[in-house]
Amino acid sequence: MPIQQNCRVLDHQNLNSTYFKLTLASDYISSHGRPGQFVEVRVSNDTDPLLRRPISLHRTDPAKKTFELLYEIVGQGTEMLSKVKIGEELSILGPLGSGFKLDQKIALLVAGGMGIAPLRFLAEQAIRQTKAVYVFIGAKTHEQVIGEDDFRQMGCQVIVATEDGSVGSKGLITDLLIHFIDTQLSALDAPRSTIYSCGPHAMLKVIAEIAQQKKIEAQVSLEAWMACGLGACKGCAIETNNGYKMVCEDGPVFDCKEIIW
Repeated sequence: MPIQQNCRVLDHQNLNSTYFKLTLASDYISSHGRPGQFVEVRVSNDTDPLLRRPISLHRTDPAKKTFELLYEIVGQGTEMLSKVKIGEELSILGPLGSGFKLDQKIALLVAGGMGIAPLRFLAEQAIRQTKAVYVFIGAKTHEQVIGEDDFRQMGCQVIVATEDGSVGSKGLITDLLIHFIDTQLSALDAPRSTIYSCGPHAMLKVIAEIAQQKKIEAQVSLEAWMACGLGACKGCAIETNNGYKMVCEDGPVFDCKEIIW
């Protein structure tokens, strides 16, 4: 059940020109948040901007009673958020939404750009459950590749692709995923594998196609403008095989077979 509370900013890191990581204090969110869930952040005490910003839980630390948010400056709200100082407080609503379900032996985590945000949390949980974790990170340039070293230190096998070839392989991460499935996954136990992905809609659509073709289960975390975060405003509706659903309330994580792409 989500709650609204003021959370103190314990750390605020500028990772590159547009990516930032916030560490906030909350006993409740750190202990109740699950991989794939998100929070709604009020970036100003004024009425402009009026709406909160939805941001995925990057990771939690119940022992320290903290949680982390990874975000990118994409507009006025996140620009204002990037100015927040350590020691200040932010009004947070969460945790919200439905997260990932770890139910297989092998986890294939596929991130496109800022889609890496919820997958660090998921990888930690998968490793605690002694699952084999393979992380595929795709980005336009090397500057947008976030968390590669963290995943390796956790024991994940990491594969990176950039569109300009500045780090890792040149091209699309979905091409490397197909190659991995065709050349390595069958020997590892393909029927007991699941793809978990977050990123741009076009990439997630390709992930759904790959999952169908290769007969692998896949869960995708959708990016949408979630104004209320509670399913009340109906602004984040998507069409599924079971009618329209709200990304904020029914998701943001869905079985890819459920979505009408």
